[in-house]
Amino acid sequence: MQKTYRTRCKDSIMAYLEDNQENSFSAYDVHEYLQNQDIQVNLTTIYRNLDKLMESGILMKHKTAEDESCKYQYVKPHGNCQDHIHMKCRKCGKIFHLECSFMKEISMHLQKEHKFTLECSGSILVGLCEQCS
Repeated sequence: MQKTYRTRCKDSIMAYLEDNQENSFSAYDVHEYLQNQDIQVNLTTIYRNLDKLMESGILMKHKTAEDESCKYQYVKPHGNCQDHIHMKCRKCGKIFHLECSFMKEISMHLQKEHKFTLECSGSILVGLCEQCS
């Protein structure tokens, strides 16, 4: 059994996640945040921490449609992000979780009519939120 250690870097990454629960972010965003907190850490360490958080189900990773770069999303407050589609505002970057009963309708329709099983992990629909449109 591997022991987990609390470090200043890990604690600061978790603080960043708590402050950015509704936004997607990159490893570079976390790096910039840590530098602003006077925590000197290299990108490799940040990626390693983000990978561990993904493995534990705290983060979800997806590629952007614009430039195929990797973005992360904090999923812990929502818990079942693999069971619903996500929507991202193209302007402000806010992430919305489609956790309503319509998700079951979509999934059932796709399975019944198209013989297609929807996998929501990493899903992102891009558009404009109410405030930005």
